[in-house]
Amino acid sequence: MSRVQTIEVAADDTDQRLDRWLRRQFPNVTQGMVEKWCRKGELRVDGGRAKAATRVQAGQQVRIPPIPMGAPPVPAQVAKIPAADVKMMQAAVIYRDDDVIAINKPAGLPTQGGSGQNRHVDGLSEALKFGLDEKPRLVHRLDKDTSGVLLLARNRLAAQGLTAAMRHKETRKIYWALVAGVPTPYLGEVKYGLVKAAGRGAKGEGEKMIAIHPREIDATPGAKRAHTLYATLYRVGGRASWVAMEPLTGRTHQLRAHMAEIGHPIVGDGKYGGSGQENMGDGWGAQLGGIISKKLHLHARMMRFEHPITRKVITVTAPLPEHMAHSWDTFGWAEDLAAEDPFEQLR
Repeated sequence: MSRVQTIEVAADDTDQRLDRWLRRQFPNVTQGMVEKWCRKGELRVDGGRAKAATRVQAGQQVRIPPIPMGAPPVPAQVAKIPAADVKMMQAAVIYRDDDVIAINKPAGLPTQGGSGQNRHVDGLSEALKFGLDEKPRLVHRLDKDTSGVLLLARNRLAAQGLTAAMRHKETRKIYWALVAGVPTPYLGEVKYGLVKAAGRGAKGEGEKMIAIHPREIDATPGAKRAHTLYATLYRVGGRASWVAMEPLTGRTHQLRAHMAEIGHPIVGDGKYGGSGQENMGDGWGAQLGGIISKKLHLHARMMRFEHPITRKVITVTAPLPEHMAHSWDTFGWAEDLAAEDPFEQLR
């Protein structure tokens, strides 16, 4: 075990998440160790308790508890990635320049490691160096079962710029989903707040977000305001619809919880729509049955952002994953039927 140590955050490390900053300093520290230290109050920033997601700033003093030294640190960049995963990650690239990479994240691949997750974008991003010394850095995330546009920064300056843009809501994200029933009005918004409900098990497995009426948000401990725009693009009778969504806030499971709350859960969403409940045309039930996949039908279709270095506006779109493309084919829909920005008239 090492001794307790205190490290000052360098100027070029400012605005990084605490967990990512620490794991770059000590490659043998795991995400689980960081989260445990935060829960126990052993990892502190300027003397105060911190969370894994706390953003460190230049000049802050980070207190680091003793680190197990059972094995010498192995720099992440020498970790061996299976050839199939290298091929998969490189094939997923849909935009690349000297500062930014965007991939079409496959459904089922976690963005980061967590409980029981050893294979994830953050770990496999070593395959996206393309000749640079550093692997790309995550600047936002998608749920494990959500596919689509995921941005990574190729250097620290780009990471700082993209992270700041995300935090100040200077980027736009449009998602596509297949939902049960037909949301009306066809163009609308959802403003239910969200509060996290405790999950099952010692580590909170199965936690989910509970929707709170806007009038009750301020009186509900832990509730946060959430705002989603939606547009119903095409429908299959009364059973299902192709919906575009734009989250104006970035809450956990926001789109899934909001669509379920208005009675139109996303197809394949067992957590919010009932895993065994088949939609019979009444606007509920997360499964359509027949040949329609039971996987989550939620896809980050488009992301528009200001390039952190050139300041040019970049728009990146991601093709549908295989299971959603199959559903679209089944219903006779094509990706080019939808406008790139169905919410343009609202702006």
